[in-house]
Amino acid sequence: MTSAQLSSAPAPAPTIAAWDNPPAVAPRGTIILVVGRGEHPGIYERFGTRIAFDGYRVRVVGDPTLDADAVTADIQTLLSDPDLPAPHILAGSDAGAAFVAALAATGAVRADALLLVGLPAAGDSRPAPAGTEAGAPGDAAGALDADADGEGVWAAELAARTACPTHQARLSHDPHLRRGGLDTPVPSAWLADGDLSRVNVPVLGLHGTADLVSPLGPVRARYAAASRAELVTIDGGRHDALNDATHRTAAAAVVLFLERLRLGSDLPAIAHWS
Repeated sequence: MTSAQLSSAPAPAPTIAAWDNPPAVAPRGTIILVVGRGEHPGIYERFGTRIAFDGYRVRVVGDPTLDADAVTADIQTLLSDPDLPAPHILAGSDAGAAFVAALAATGAVRADALLLVGLPAAGDSRPAPAGTEAGAPGDAAGALDADADGEGVWAAELAARTACPTHQARLSHDPHLRRGGLDTPVPSAWLADGDLSRVNVPVLGLHGTADLVSPLGPVRARYAAASRAELVTIDGGRHDALNDATHRTAAAAVVLFLERLRLGSDLPAIAHWS
């Protein structure tokens, strides 16, 4: 390999990404987010920047389907960091949500609350075929086998992940994203261990109504088992609610949850629509 070839190779993605509150704003708490299948921490720059602006420190760690032990170690290190103030919210998207639910339910880690985005249910499906509108009937399980040219396969996965054109462009040009990552099965142990009825801290769920990767119906049953869970559904939303076309609405829902959590684990209401 020539030196020119070496210099053109992309630098490895960081294993932890960080966004801090502005210097003039006192930190109000910490979110530790575990990414989903095929993703890396830098993908959540927009979310991290927005939440940090409101005073919360954000740390994002890697894909647990690649190395669950390393991700667990990163989470434990961050939870013990004195520079990351409570309340500590353990968050996850896609398989990351299943992973953190299992960690919390089994007592492997302790946090003050959970934020679960695009939580998988048993038998999570694959993206819909290229050309199938989100939310329309389709054989999602056979989607990626229907197109052999690669680009059509990617188009289907991209559409299943997000409807946001800005985020779609970022993913399409990201050298560190693992295309086809959603084909990786969510470990059955995470789904079994992540019984939300065993979680004794507040839980906020965010889920798109047009999520074809993890359809909303079976997911509702998972949240219904929890004693302290609130599920916010995003109309027309796809799998990655934090990076979808309605990412501002998702971020607003997260901030409202965080502000309520600061008032107490019983999440007192601080705003009313009447």
